[in-house]
Amino acid sequence: MSKKSKITRRDFINGTLMVAGASMLPFGRTSGAILDKLYPLYYPPSLTGLRGSHPGSHTHSHARAWNKKSDWGPTTELKETYDLVVVGGGISGLAAAYFYQQRHGKDKKVLILDNHDDFGGHAKRNEHTVDGKLRLAHGGSQSIVEPKHGSKIVHALLKDIGVDIKRFDTAYDRDFYKRNNLRAVTYFNKETFGEDKVVKHPYCNYPNYVEGIVMGGKLSNEEAAQQAPLSEKGKKQLLRVLNGGLHVIDVPEEEMEDYIYSTSYFDYLKNTLGVDDPGILKMARNSGLDWALTGTDLMTIGTAKGCGALGFTPKAVYDEDNPYIYHFPDGNASIARALVKKMIPDVAEGNNAEELVLSKFNYAELDKTSNAVRIRLNSTVVNVRHGGDPKNSSEVFVNYINDNKSHQVKGKSVVMACYNMIIPHIVSGLPEEQAAALRLQNKSPLQYTTVGLKNWRAMKEMEIGLAMSPGNMHQAVLMDFPVSMGGYEYTKTPDDPCIVHMISCPYGETIGAPALEQYREARYKMLGLQFKDYEEEIRAHFNGMLPKELFDFDRDVESITVNRWAHGYTVGGPEDSVKKGRQPFGRITIANCDSAPGADAKTAIDMASRAVNELDGTKN
Repeated sequence: MSKKSKITRRDFINGTLMVAGASMLPFGRTSGAILDKLYPLYYPPSLTGLRGSHPGSHTHSHARAWNKKSDWGPTTELKETYDLVVVGGGISGLAAAYFYQQRHGKDKKVLILDNHDDFGGHAKRNEHTVDGKLRLAHGGSQSIVEPKHGSKIVHALLKDIGVDIKRFDTAYDRDFYKRNNLRAVTYFNKETFGEDKVVKHPYCNYPNYVEGIVMGGKLSNEEAAQQAPLSEKGKKQLLRVLNGGLHVIDVPEEEMEDYIYSTSYFDYLKNTLGVDDPGILKMARNSGLDWALTGTDLMTIGTAKGCGALGFTPKAVYDEDNPYIYHFPDGNASIARALVKKMIPDVAEGNNAEELVLSKFNYAELDKTSNAVRIRLNSTVVNVRHGGDPKNSSEVFVNYINDNKSHQVKGKSVVMACYNMIIPHIVSGLPEEQAAALRLQNKSPLQYTTVGLKNWRAMKEMEIGLAMSPGNMHQAVLMDFPVSMGGYEYTKTPDDPCIVHMISCPYGETIGAPALEQYREARYKMLGLQFKDYEEEIRAHFNGMLPKELFDFDRDVESITVNRWAHGYTVGGPEDSVKKGRQPFGRITIANCDSAPGADAKTAIDMASRAVNELDGTKN
C-alpha cells in the first residue's frame, strides 16, 4: 500500500471548490457581483482527479435508464422559450447550435444543456500546472483524423471558427522523438510477467499512430523473443508468432482472404502457431487497443493483420497526405472552444482557434440572459416531449435536473446530441421501432489519463517515447504529442515539465466473451474504482517501468487527471438500425457520432448539420 499522496488531497480540494461554486449558480439569475466572485473558482479544465464522465455526471441519467425514475419532485417551469434546445454540449451539439444560427440567423435563441461540468463532450481540455508552468493535454477526442477527407461542411465550419489545417505542418514537431531517441518499447510488469522489464521492441503496430515515433529497429525477432520475460517454452512460442504471418497458414491462395476474415485471430495463435503461454496471449490481446474497439480475442485474422497486432509486420497507419499530426495541444477541445467563442464572443480573448489555445475561458459568460446562445452545464435532461401530436406540434417541453432540482424550458425544436442509447429513455412517445433501434447502439469504454511530470529525464534515459504495457490497466504510455502553437510551447528539454499520456481500453475478464458483455463488465469495473485506486495503479506502473535512481513518484509526479469514459467510442448497431434510430420525430432530430456511426470530430460535425437540416425537412 502506498503512502498517502499529496495528489489525492489537492484534487479533493479543487473538486470541492468547483462543485460548491456550481451549486450556488442558478443559471442566469445570479447577480453579477456574486458571479464575479464565484466564477474564478469555476474553471473545470484545471481540475485533476476523476474527470471525463466525472462522478455525478450520470447519476440522474442512470436513475432514469436503470430504475425508470420519473418523479423528480416539483418542477420549476422557467419562463424560457428557445428557437432550439440542444441536448448535449459535445462537438456535435455545439455544431448543431452553430449550424442552426447559420441557417436561421444569429438572433435565434439557442439553449445547450449538458450533464457535465464542462462543455465539449469527449473533447475535454486538461490543464496541469507543473512548477508554475502550464501544461496542456487532451482528455478524450484527441485529433482531427484525416481532415483532407472531410466534407465541404466540415471544411467550411473549421475555416469559419479559425482552424488552419496547414498550420499543423509546422506546429507538430515530427523530429522530436527521433531527435531525443524516443522509441516504441514494451514494459513487462512484475505482477503479470514475474519481473519489471523494459524491452526495446513494441511487438505490435500500435505505436505507429504517433507520427515520428522511433519504431524498434534495434532488436531482431530472435533477440526480442529472447529478452521477453517468459519461460523458455514461452520464448520459443513468441518467436513463432513474430516469425508468423499468412505464409504459415495452409490454405490455398484463392481461399486466403475468405479464410482470414472468417477465422479467429486467437484460433490462429492457438491452433496454427501452438501458443498456450498466458503471457503471450496477454500481449496479443492488448496489442490492438482501440483499433477495433475490442481486444484481439474478438478479431479475425484479417482484422488483427490490418491493425498490426502481435505477429504482423508494423506499417504506417496513415498515408503521407494524411499524417497523424492534426492535434491541438488540448486535442479537439480547441474545436469545442472555438465553436463556443464563435457563438458567445465575450467568453474569451482570441480571434481564431490558435489564438484561443492559451486563452482562459470565462464560464460566467456561458449562460447569460443577454446571449443568443446559452450553455447550461450540470444539467441532465430527463424528459423531452412534444406539446401535442408530434406531427403538428409547434413546441417541445424539455425537463432537466440541475442541483438536484427539476426545471422545464420550451423549445420550438430540439436536437438530441447525446448518446443514442439514452434517447429512448428520455424522449416521450418515440415510436417503438425507432426506440428499439436506438437501444441497439452501444459504446466501448475508454480511459485517457494525463500525468503532469516535473521532468522526463527518466523517459529520456530509458529511450521511452511510447511503452506498450500489456500487463497494466493502461496498455500504452506515451509522451504527449509534440505540438507548439498559439504561444504554447511543448516541453523542450528532459529537465522541463511535461505531460505523459496513458491509454486504457478496458476489456472484460473472459477471453472470447461477446463484445457487449465485455463492454458492460469493463464499464462497471471502471466506475466502481475510486481515485486512490487509479493512483496506486499509476504509481506501480511508473515505479516498475522507470529506474529508482532516475525517478521518484512523490517527487516527480505533480498531478494526475483520470478521464473516464464509460461510454467512449461509438459502436454501431446491426444492419439498418443506425438509420432507423436517427429518423426525425416531429420537432426532434438526432445528431451525435452514434447516428453515423463514427467516432471522430468530422463525423460529429456532419451529423449536426444533417440534424439541423432535418428540422426544415431538407437533407445535406
